[in-house]
Amino acid sequence: MTITKHIILEEKHKKPIVTDVFYTNNNTPKPVIIFCHGYKGFKDWGAWDLMAEAFASAGYFFIKFNFSHNGGTVEQPIDFPDLEAFGNNNYTKELDDLEAVIDWIYKSSEFENNLDKTNINLIGHSRGGGIVTIKAEEDQRITKVISLAGVSDYGSRGPLIGNIEEWKKDGVKYVENGRTKQHMPHYYQFYEDFKANEERLTIKRAVSNLKIPYLIIHGDADTSVAINEAHQLHKWSGKSNLEIIEDADHVFNTKHPWDANAVSPALKRVIELIDAFIKE
Repeated sequence: MTITKHIILEEKHKKPIVTDVFYTNNNTPKPVIIFCHGYKGFKDWGAWDLMAEAFASAGYFFIKFNFSHNGGTVEQPIDFPDLEAFGNNNYTKELDDLEAVIDWIYKSSEFENNLDKTNINLIGHSRGGGIVTIKAEEDQRITKVISLAGVSDYGSRGPLIGNIEEWKKDGVKYVENGRTKQHMPHYYQFYEDFKANEERLTIKRAVSNLKIPYLIIHGDADTSVAINEAHQLHKWSGKSNLEIIEDADHVFNTKHPWDANAVSPALKRVIELIDAFIKE
């Protein structure tokens, strides 16, 4: 297996997109999987490396990356040393980042013998579930899309709830990271960007207009994104596949750091479901 970590991609917001690829270097075109992390997430979180290895072993060209403004840096892609970048992140920047990764796959000659550009699949975890669904609806290069413990609505969660006028006055609001104990900023630009792009950023609209196969996976013990959000996505789609993992939490019974040498049984089941879905 070939694993190349921390490839640096440049994009229009002048922040690097730090990217990993996992694949078997046998000069055989493989289906591409691009994985997008969620809120307060990063590409090297928990068991994501083991998940990437599992997909590569199953015959995929697997890509995962840090959103350019997720708070990580080239030197420290794990956790959040750059809180200024985190505070200036927003949903449209994440959509731009994902587009930059897709463009890179199309334009790069380095991997062209090992990937199939006509078979590009997106997986998004949590907040990333909305990002991949919106991008899949608007980008005809995408073959299939998977929402993994994904959210169903951006406007009713996160920094967009609460006292907007106070946020505008202060210019910033903070959220504590329960694991690192950092007070992470959200600048008011987040709200302004959402309102300016609200139609595009409405997940219901994107789901309702999807023309490609759509898989929704959720754990029934998820306390971060309620399981009813998965049912709502499934209802809006009308033709999606919905898979509920019993006794699985928001990260499918993994954690960060993840010291085991194998994924959890719940995440193993996720990998099996996605593999079967893409190969259908």
